[in-house]
Amino acid sequence: MDVLIHLFVGLHIIGIAALLGGFLSQMKAMGQGTARFVPGMLHGALTMLVTGVALVGLNQADDHHVNVLKIGVKLALLIVILGLVYVQRDEEKVDKRLFGLVGLLTTANIFIAVLWT
Repeated sequence: MDVLIHLFVGLHIIGIAALLGGFLSQMKAMGQGTARFVPGMLHGALTMLVTGVALVGLNQADDHHVNVLKIGVKLALLIVILGLVYVQRDEEKVDKRLFGLVGLLTTANIFIAVLWT
């Protein structure tokens, strides 16, 4: 079971890398007001959602303690990120405040995962 959990952790990290990488690749465009949500950002957020749910289930099945409050906060942030990216995915330009909010929420999600013990 540990190998499966570690596999899903790796996939979860790939999802966050796709989301954050898509954001960082658009930083210059954000300064110019031409940033857009690239498809990799949506796919990364969806990957995070699927692997995160799988990780919670696998950890509970393996009798590991799961901090449900932490998972709930992370899930709420991810749902907001997914909603924003999904609704604006076809737009040529996204408002820089909205784009920055997605970057901020993504970064907050990372720090919650790492620092909340």
